[in-house]
Amino acid sequence: MFLGANHATFENAKNLRNNQTKSEHIIWNYLKDKPCGLKFRRQHPINVFIADFYCHALKLIIEVDGKIHENKDIKRYDKERQQFLEDQGINFIRVSNDEIEKDFDSVKNKIENYLKNAKVNDGINNTSF
Repeated sequence: MFLGANHATFENAKNLRNNQTKSEHIIWNYLKDKPCGLKFRRQHPINVFIADFYCHALKLIIEVDGKIHENKDIKRYDKERQQFLEDQGINFIRVSNDEIEKDFDSVKNKIENYLKNAKVNDGINNTSF
């Protein structure tokens, strides 16, 4: 589940949990109630990375992207990071801060559609949203 995450990664994850953004707070209030009966963890260490939100049952990461993710170097890093994790069998849903803060219903629908589809397929779904 942690793919060899070390102590420093766990400490960084703890710090991020204690300092969540407004968007992370909004989405966590939804995910902590186990949508579709699925448990999510926030700021979950995986190898040297920290997933914003992770559902182990589906091997699914939900990433919340702020404005910094529009930076060319950050985009490249995100792409490499996502590819590494997808190679480990982990799927992704990416949403932006703007989507969460301006139209959370569509974010919620995107997540629920994925979860319902993934449950039908016994948790195996290789679709990135």
